[in-house]
Amino acid sequence: MAATEAVANSPYLHLFRRYLRQHGLPVTLQREVVADVVFSSTRHLSVEEIEAELKQRGERIGKATIYRTMEILVRSGLVEDHDFGDGFKRYEHLFGQQRGHQHLVCTNCRNVVEFRRPEIQRIQDEVARAHGFLPARHKLEVYGLCPDCRAAGVQLKHEGVACPALTF
Repeated sequence: MAATEAVANSPYLHLFRRYLRQHGLPVTLQREVVADVVFSSTRHLSVEEIEAELKQRGERIGKATIYRTMEILVRSGLVEDHDFGDGFKRYEHLFGQQRGHQHLVCTNCRNVVEFRRPEIQRIQDEVARAHGFLPARHKLEVYGLCPDCRAAGVQLKHEGVACPALTF
């Protein structure tokens, strides 16, 4: 599928185009194709994964353009960036995302699983109310080993300084 054909069929690009125009930024096919990769994914993509997907589509777009486009997408509020502690950002679009979803992050394979538990939102609201705080958002990331890595025999690595007296 040609880039222009893929971009024309993306349901969310009109919001991105409107943001670009409202902020006096050029609407380019390269930006649209990068945005389409993110909008059509259900995963948390790194710049390298976006670049690989673009190459698979037959697009030649440099990393600098991808980084700049991702910065614009994050500023627009259409995409959120995450730092899961692996030295780079990952991106997810916010279309169809439920407010206050959480993440499980495998420390071995770096796989990310989203989940939502209403009781976490309830606890956040209760704690905020008790302290007179108006919450805007929260972030919960649970780090550990996914079932596949555990089945492969990967052991959880304990990092940092530990007190021998507290080791059971």
